[in-house]
Amino acid sequence: MSAYVSAIIVAAGGSVRMGIADSKQFIPLLSRPAIEYTLKAFQNCYLIKEVIVVCRNQDMQRINSIVAENDFSKVSRLVAGGSSRAESVRNGVKAASEKAKYFAIHDGARPLITVEEIKRVVEAAFETGAATLGTSVKDTIKVVDGFNNIESTPLRSQLRAVQTPQVFEKDLYTFALDNAGDNVINFTDDCALIENMGGEVQVVKGSEENIKLTTPIDVIIAESILKSRG
Repeated sequence: MSAYVSAIIVAAGGSVRMGIADSKQFIPLLSRPAIEYTLKAFQNCYLIKEVIVVCRNQDMQRINSIVAENDFSKVSRLVAGGSSRAESVRNGVKAASEKAKYFAIHDGARPLITVEEIKRVVEAAFETGAATLGTSVKDTIKVVDGFNNIESTPLRSQLRAVQTPQVFEKDLYTFALDNAGDNVINFTDDCALIENMGGEVQVVKGSEENIKLTTPIDVIIAESILKSRG
C-alpha cells in the first residue's frame, strides 16, 4: 500500500496577464472549465488519496458545482487562498488530512497535466523526499543586469523549466516552510523552500504540453493539445 498523498491544487490567483475579469480556472477549454481537467487528472491517479482545492471565496460555489457534477470524490475540502501563492499553499497544507505523508502541490491553471506525469513525480518523491516535473530548455538563456545588458550565458544543458506538481515528504516540507518564516512570500515556487535550507529536489522529466494558462495564447495552445489527445 502506497503512502498517503494529499494533492494541494492552488487555484486562488488572479487573471491580470490573461486580461479577463473572471478567474482563469473557469476559462473554457473545448467548452469545459480548465479546473475540471486539472481535478480529473488527480482524481484518476491512484497514488493521490485526497485533493484540497485552494481558491478565492467568490469561486467556491462554482468549484463545488464542478466537483459535484463530475463526482470528484477525492476532493475533501475547499479552502480560501491567501494574499500570496505561498500563503495559499500554506492554507492548503493546513487543511490536509492528518494521514498525509506527502504533499503534491500543483497549479490549478495547469489543466493539461496527465495521470502518468503525476504518478512519475510522486514515485520519485517516495524515493528522494522531494521531486518536481521539469523540461529541458530549448532557447539560449541570458542573465542581464539592471540596464538589460547581458552579463552571462548559463549552460543550457544545466537549465530546466520547472513545472508542477512538486511533491514533498510532509515533515521535510513543513520544516522548510517554517524555516522560511515571513520570507516565504519571496519564494516563487515550493522547490525553492527546500533549496533555501540546503536540501535537494530531483527533477523528473515532464512534458512540454504541461503548460500553465497565463496569457491568451496559452488558451489557444491548450485547446489544440486537447484536440490532439482526442
